[in-house]
Amino acid sequence: MNKFIAGGCLLLSVLTLSCNSGTREKGETGKTISIERSTFSQEQVKPLYAEGFKLTYADRYILADIQDPQNEESATFHYAFVERGAKPTGIPADYTVIELPIRSVICMTSLQLSNFIKLGALDKVVGITSTRHLFNKEMNEHLKEGKTAKIGIEGNFDNEVIMSMNPNLILVSPFKRGGYETLKDVGIPLIPHLGYKETTPLGQAEWIKFIGLLLGVEKESNERFVAIEKKYNELKELTADGKVKKRPIVFSGELRGGNWYAVGGKSFLAQLFKDAGADYFLKDDERSGGVTLDFETVYNQADDADYWRIVNSFPGTFSYEALKEQDPRYADFRAFREKGIIYCNMKNTPFYESMPTEPEIVLADLLHIFHPDLLPDHEPVYYSRLK
Repeated sequence: MNKFIAGGCLLLSVLTLSCNSGTREKGETGKTISIERSTFSQEQVKPLYAEGFKLTYADRYILADIQDPQNEESATFHYAFVERGAKPTGIPADYTVIELPIRSVICMTSLQLSNFIKLGALDKVVGITSTRHLFNKEMNEHLKEGKTAKIGIEGNFDNEVIMSMNPNLILVSPFKRGGYETLKDVGIPLIPHLGYKETTPLGQAEWIKFIGLLLGVEKESNERFVAIEKKYNELKELTADGKVKKRPIVFSGELRGGNWYAVGGKSFLAQLFKDAGADYFLKDDERSGGVTLDFETVYNQADDADYWRIVNSFPGTFSYEALKEQDPRYADFRAFREKGIIYCNMKNTPFYESMPTEPEIVLADLLHIFHPDLLPDHEPVYYSRLK
């Protein structure tokens, strides 16, 4: 696996879907037409929104190309998925062969874990990293019973524990520093899960299909996603094409160590706000990743914004007064003065553990705040307006 991990940080890029046929037949016109079929089931996985993985179906294997959706110049990482015990021919030499369905896996992030929770497949997760914000009762029981092990944290992974669990593969988040260089030596396949790099909510959620493929439950994962997609697009339509009279302006983040960390206008968060009928304060910024700003720059662009989105792990009860105590300048924002803060406390809410596979619920939360007349009976799940 050395060729897939370098310097503890993987570089990946964007591809779109392309499917080859497993068999070919003659059509009525005499032309050869493709008859699609899955290598492992009667149902294929076809990403429609996710740009971080591409799947190409061949006769007895599937080629998977994984890349960073935010960087077209980065490297591609190649895997060939084959049925367990099969030895198909024709697989390109630069593709690492992985037998499916997998029977056990280690998850490095809550976002990865969210896919297994949604698919009811936590029995396949034999190792996780931090349990700081772990809410899921089933996974906590597995930890108590020893079915799932804690493998340490970034930069200090316990390779002995990892090897003792002997998973079929480890899902990694390659852009986080620390520890991945040593994971190469355990001899277990590493596969990047890049849902967190997708720039749209449905693109992030669609990685459930990729996990479904690994688990051999393509039909179930496709059905799960179709339900998510249908509800999300129905809610999105409520604010489309000028259907709302006013699109409020919203900004996000807090000061950390003297810097204000936000994301660009082509990011997941900016798209989520747009779909909820609001305008992100950096909507014209062309970046899709993180943006570091100073307080003055944020204030100049967001002093008159209607809403301020904050996600943190505040000990105790978070309030406007508690926020002002952190920095008195916060009180100068209009969103502070007019009680327009959108808040999620990760100490009380399984934000990263469940949110990635429930974008329709997140969208409903925001719609309820931005345009309360559209969803008057909605009960907030992740985001609510700070009282």
